[in-house]
Amino acid sequence: MLPGMSRRSALRALGAVAVAGGLFSTTSGPVSAQGSWKPVADTVREEYLWAWRHYVDRAFGADQIKPISGGREDFFAEGHSVGLSLVEAVDTLWLMEADDEVARAVRWIVDHLDFDIDAPFQVFETNIRMVGGLAAAYHCTGDSRLLDRAEDIADRLLPAFTQSPTGLPYRYVNLATGQVSDPETNIVEIGTYIAEFGVLSQWTGDSRYYDAAKRAMRVAYDNRTELGLLPHDINAETGRWRNREATIGPPGDSYYEYLWDGYRLFGDPDLKHWYDTLTEAILARQAERRDGHLWFPQIDAFTGEVLSREQSVLAGFYAGLLAESGHVDEGRAYHDSFSLVQDRFGVIPTFVDYATMSATRVDNALRPEFADSALMLWLATGDEVFRERARTHFENMRATSKAAFGFASLSDVTATPPSQEDTCPGYWWSEQMKYYWLLFSDTPRLDYRDNYLSTEANLLRGARR
Repeated sequence: MLPGMSRRSALRALGAVAVAGGLFSTTSGPVSAQGSWKPVADTVREEYLWAWRHYVDRAFGADQIKPISGGREDFFAEGHSVGLSLVEAVDTLWLMEADDEVARAVRWIVDHLDFDIDAPFQVFETNIRMVGGLAAAYHCTGDSRLLDRAEDIADRLLPAFTQSPTGLPYRYVNLATGQVSDPETNIVEIGTYIAEFGVLSQWTGDSRYYDAAKRAMRVAYDNRTELGLLPHDINAETGRWRNREATIGPPGDSYYEYLWDGYRLFGDPDLKHWYDTLTEAILARQAERRDGHLWFPQIDAFTGEVLSREQSVLAGFYAGLLAESGHVDEGRAYHDSFSLVQDRFGVIPTFVDYATMSATRVDNALRPEFADSALMLWLATGDEVFRERARTHFENMRATSKAAFGFASLSDVTATPPSQEDTCPGYWWSEQMKYYWLLFSDTPRLDYRDNYLSTEANLLRGARR
């Protein structure tokens, strides 16, 4: 059952000036804490609304816009767009006080969004994006029709949990028939539900959502190795590990994030105990200092042997999570390490080998994790360096990813100039532009003392209507 609520760590009111130089901005030349960040916030909003207007004109209701050609593309299932980018954008538009555009998006959801789709949808992605996006839209607007849509899609995802003999969800479920498929999964895809499902349980009084999410997290935790670590791949039908590798990057990252978030949102002592136990093991067994910088290699969860020193750009979120959960020094140190990568490449590659500081996968799909952790660390420490780094992140994205009809993923950040791909992921509308906005503006629509952003940056607590 859902425990009583616990307070989220506070956000403070924000405020300094960003300067971009050349193709890439750098963090040299500190910005005064007494300056005004308003020009940066204004630019963030202008760029977001510019991209939104192109989406409305060329791809409204599509999952994603193609920012180079102006075309449309589906995300979940071919021929079945569910307005992914639109749903992801609602709470960001609301925070930016673009109320006419919020109303436009809500009308589309109410009039056109229908989840009775005879096709398999990935359960994890559908939850963090669609359940979370609709829940955030409801939280911000108070429109109960949006809660109805969130509850509808969550109900369609539940068979992935209830038809599993272990409680670990299958990867896919047919939204129309409830047929489940693919038990070969990972800890991210079985353990990233407690925030979205938990608020649904709070708002509807239906504990099925929270109970299903927590049960899956428990199964993985109970199967930790003697070193206290979790391999990342698991079979949903047997509950047995399918590999030996432990990582704080994908596909392990948001399992740890949601243990902490579940505790902070709902005050569940089990989740805090599980998080603390696993974090102690990660810091003891996985953390590695190299040339004075903190990294987290992939290791054998059973022996502790280092398997790879590749670091994913997605792992950058962990710096913020460490800071939020009281490990501020480690969080700062890990963000320092990613800042080195940003300074070297301008845009952080998807994978780097930190032993050689070389890119091993040179693309970047508009990844937001560095900005996410910059926000969390600035809030935890008050140190302006984190806003400066986020300003650099924004300016470099703007310089390299802006295309004719929106912002594009990059296929090669090492090229001059970096080469673009004709795709803009739906999470761009929910994540990094929101992180920038909260870093550089002082929006009256957010309770800076009590709020919560999900792994997809969906605002599930703290809206001031």
